[in-house]
Amino acid sequence: MAEPRAESDGLVRLTHLIYALHGFSAIMGIVSSAAVVTAFLTGWPSILAVILNYAKRADVRGTYLESHFRWQIRTFWWAAFWLLTAIVLLVTIIGIPLAWLLVVATGIWVLYRIVRGWLALNDEQPVG
Repeated sequence: MAEPRAESDGLVRLTHLIYALHGFSAIMGIVSSAAVVTAFLTGWPSILAVILNYAKRADVRGTYLESHFRWQIRTFWWAAFWLLTAIVLLVTIIGIPLAWLLVVATGIWVLYRIVRGWLALNDEQPVG
């Protein structure tokens, strides 16, 4: 049986990896022609990160890492919701400026959530 501290260290490293995957996708949105939110939602690193969140969620239950997994999952799904809302707005002529504003605002929000969560993880604190 694994030592609890060693198992905990592995889960902390995994949580750092998940933030790194989300961060990599978001950065790709900044340095490429894609928007942050679209790169975050459609990039393979973020998709892999969310799969890891769901796969390992039971392992972090009852620890401060549970809040980080919840934070990461909610960031992904709320970003998806706001992107879908922007797509619906794009269908209308008058909604196009609002859609672009929503995409930019959601991208900034995603970056904020990645940074805030990762900083809390570095401090070994729950987030949220």
